[in-house]
Amino acid sequence: MSLQPGEITILEKVINIRNRLTALKQNRGEFIKSQDVLNIYQAVVKQVEKLNDLRDQEQGQHVPNRLDTLLADVFSLLSLFFLTIGKARECPATYSQIASMRQLLDHMNESAVYTETDLKSFRNRLEELREIIRHDTESGLHPPAMTKLLDRKLNECDEILSDLQDSLSVLSVELLPIHQRLVTLRRQLVALAAKPKPFKADLKPIMEELRKIESKRENGKFLGPNGVVPASQALCSGLLEECFDIAQEIRAREDDVSSSLKPIHDRLWDMRAQLEQLVLTHRWTLRETDLWNYSQALQEIDKMRVGGKFVDAEGNVPNGQYVLLYLLRRCYGLIHRLLSASEPVSEELMPIVSPVLSADIPSFVLLLGQANKLSTVKKCLNEVLKFGGPFNPRDLYPYQLALFQVDSLRKDGKFIGSDGTIPEGQGIVMAHLNECHELLEMVSVSRNRRQILVRPEQCVPEIVSRPMEYVARNTSKKQWRRVRARMNMIPSRWARQDPAAWEAGGKKGCEGGAWKEMILGVREIL
Repeated sequence: MSLQPGEITILEKVINIRNRLTALKQNRGEFIKSQDVLNIYQAVVKQVEKLNDLRDQEQGQHVPNRLDTLLADVFSLLSLFFLTIGKARECPATYSQIASMRQLLDHMNESAVYTETDLKSFRNRLEELREIIRHDTESGLHPPAMTKLLDRKLNECDEILSDLQDSLSVLSVELLPIHQRLVTLRRQLVALAAKPKPFKADLKPIMEELRKIESKRENGKFLGPNGVVPASQALCSGLLEECFDIAQEIRAREDDVSSSLKPIHDRLWDMRAQLEQLVLTHRWTLRETDLWNYSQALQEIDKMRVGGKFVDAEGNVPNGQYVLLYLLRRCYGLIHRLLSASEPVSEELMPIVSPVLSADIPSFVLLLGQANKLSTVKKCLNEVLKFGGPFNPRDLYPYQLALFQVDSLRKDGKFIGSDGTIPEGQGIVMAHLNECHELLEMVSVSRNRRQILVRPEQCVPEIVSRPMEYVARNTSKKQWRRVRARMNMIPSRWARQDPAAWEAGGKKGCEGGAWKEMILGVREIL
């Protein structure tokens, strides 16, 4: 649709805004400043308000044009910037998440391969995003033009999700387990088809299970108890036939995909590998705006489909459709997962929450996070506390140094950005820091307790009355092993009881003077 005269001016300004966002995204020499993002955001809102006033005068239903497409791109990129600066709990940050959910829901609707469990996670996430938008609407934190736009986008996702849930509501109780299993088997088949060289041995157990399900049909219909034909036959039967079709394609093909679709396949394959790597390392390597390029590339590939199929230059439908659709949907799912996992912590504070290199951290710490960061230090301290000592002050020094370095970054109790502003995520970082201090204190207490050695002549009565309690509290690790070796003469069933019962049982379980001998042996060890 052609633009109105008033829209042309708005289009030019929106293009300028997109160029500013692109330049800001490409600048990796310094952290993104919150004020720069907020200034661009205000400029976008101003143009949206002008556009709304202009279109309120239109008659009839509006047909989307180039300006709408450009605004969608700007809002998506701007949303990623809000995630990058730690404002994940504000409504502009929800735009990209809603857009990724819409793409996934459209593909689920197209494939008709989903279960109630799949839809439940989308429903929960929609409610979380709706609560963020509702809060900003009531507080007036963001202008009505923005909250109305997001509310409309959210309602569109809600409608698709409701349609998907309604389509599952026709499933009878008898066919529900069969449908869920068929969905799982189909996913296994397309994952197998996407492998460069799928093994026929991997296909065999899937085919056996499909044949078992097929054997439950009589005259092409699944039967319930007493021979009753349940509703929703078409849904399960269609899914079963599709599983057999995919399996047949895996058996018949020699190459991965048709040569005409090979460039698309290779591009999707590379993107999937990169996104899967980001899922593993996003805490340390991901700037949310990096997802923009992936999202744009996937949309370009998605638009190549004709009637839901990838076609060649002659308009034919080559082999390998399932593989490409699997890779495309897998990439969409990974982007949605990365967006949902974004923490409300500014990019400037992420080096504190996740890694800052330090030469003093032991090698096992470097393996866990290659750096001196709160998340890594916390994980290491938990492992140290779990497996125990013995420790000396030198062992705990790297952790104390790491926390001291983080503490020294604060000014008046706040972490300050390079431009003097206070970045988002202060509470989360402080919670991590306090937890690390508590864990370090627990490790120190554990070390001190194991180093307490009491002279034997001062504790003979306690050894006799409560031997298990005593040795656990007052011995080093080496001494504890020697005591345990001496205590092996006591039946193991008594050692699992409380100290008093263990003592009484030990006396009964020992012959003659064995109990007295064991007590004397403990004294010698100590």
